[in-house]
Amino acid sequence: MESLLTCVRKVILVIFLSVLFLMPLGCSMEQLGESAAEGNRRHVRILRLSKPELVTDIDQVLFLDRPNRLTERRIP
Repeated sequence: MESLLTCVRKVILVIFLSVLFLMPLGCSMEQLGESAAEGNRRHVRILRLSKPELVTDIDQVLFLDRPNRLTERRIP
């Protein structure tokens, strides 16, 4: 029984040390084989494509996406 406990402890220790060693490597935001210029172009493209959606969301929150119905009269 004691050898099984020792074996389990060793396995847990190996897993723990592996996690500690591999954690700093992790998954980086940069894709493999991507240069800094390509990353900057990707970020600029994402921001350019997301801007209209952001404006639409802000208009919906501020109720600017539909006419105001507080008065019966039509405002030219």
